[in-house]
Amino acid sequence: MLPLSDVRILAISQFGAGPYAMTQLADLGAEIVKIEYPATGGDVGRYVPPGASDGDSLYFQSLNRNTRSLTLDLRDPRGQAIFHELVRTSDAVFNNLRGDQPAALGLTYADLAPFNPAIVCVSLSGFGSTGPRALEPGYDYLIQAYAGFMSLTGEPDGPPARGGVSFVDFSAGLAAGLALVSGVMQARATGIGTDVDVSLLDTAVSMLNYLAAWTLNSDFRPERLADSSHPTLYPSQVFETSDGHLVIMCAKEKFWIALVERMDLPELRDERFRSFGDRLENRETLIPLLKAEFRKHPTDWWLDRLRGVVPCAPVNTVEAALADVQVEARELLVEVEHPSLGTLRQTASAVRFPGKQRDHRPGSALGADTEEILRERAHLDDETIAELRRDGVV
Repeated sequence: MLPLSDVRILAISQFGAGPYAMTQLADLGAEIVKIEYPATGGDVGRYVPPGASDGDSLYFQSLNRNTRSLTLDLRDPRGQAIFHELVRTSDAVFNNLRGDQPAALGLTYADLAPFNPAIVCVSLSGFGSTGPRALEPGYDYLIQAYAGFMSLTGEPDGPPARGGVSFVDFSAGLAAGLALVSGVMQARATGIGTDVDVSLLDTAVSMLNYLAAWTLNSDFRPERLADSSHPTLYPSQVFETSDGHLVIMCAKEKFWIALVERMDLPELRDERFRSFGDRLENRETLIPLLKAEFRKHPTDWWLDRLRGVVPCAPVNTVEAALADVQVEARELLVEVEHPSLGTLRQTASAVRFPGKQRDHRPGSALGADTEEILRERAHLDDETIAELRRDGVV
């Protein structure tokens, strides 16, 4: 049995952060009923290229694995009544709407406690439910700018840059998933649910962590550094090789000693490079020496010489990263059979437990599970379902 196999979640979410959170929980066994608004064609992620057609896409499938789809108009009183009936037998209601929308749609604990006092209501928004930006839409791109990430990314003489992956979305999704599971545990112990307010900005600012501590408590000011260097630990950065690029991370003194031994460059044994502080102070002398040496040989030559002794990595393309032997050994790619797209290869959840893993299935077509859910959990008959469908409620 998977660890969350007895957890039921109603999810009003779309695009990236929210669906990512739900996929992580679904992979661990949770039942996710994705509620989509019928009049607008459901989750906008269904229409994101490439590979988008007929209300489905590779993007949507990568973020909605193992979820069921229920079309329901929550603004219609009949839709609300159905939703409330589903809440009675659910553990949590999750949304990633704008900060003011959960209250407007009746998705808060105060709204839903009358139907299930133990319901956990998790909201993941751009800026949270309070503060002057609560009404603004928030996206990963914007939050990377707001939180200062872009000011630290790129070369010093270039423009600010966004990280190539939507890591704020995904990190916020993980934070929201942790919050939801924590809330459910508390509710099962006490019988009382709660509201949980998570935001992209909250997550991003928390990720500033030691940079924030340095900024708040010293005269250190983070900035973009050449070669994606660590701000204080040298050498920890990208180096050009004769045929590509290599990352070296001397995060401990023993790794610097090992690097000096493996490079066999007498100049590196200079007293000016003995400690972290020495190398930081004399980095303008040290780094050119290392750059010149690394350019003499190809990346694989350096990897053969350093891997397992000095922390190092090639700068892979995404294609190369997915083909890495460690990725294969860790079974980090899964296959999902899709009725029209065929066999889809996707990244697995990073959280897995020993034993049998979930048999993955694709995210459902828009509204594909509506009638089944309405019969099983809302206890509606065929005539009522047909009427609701005619009126656009489902």
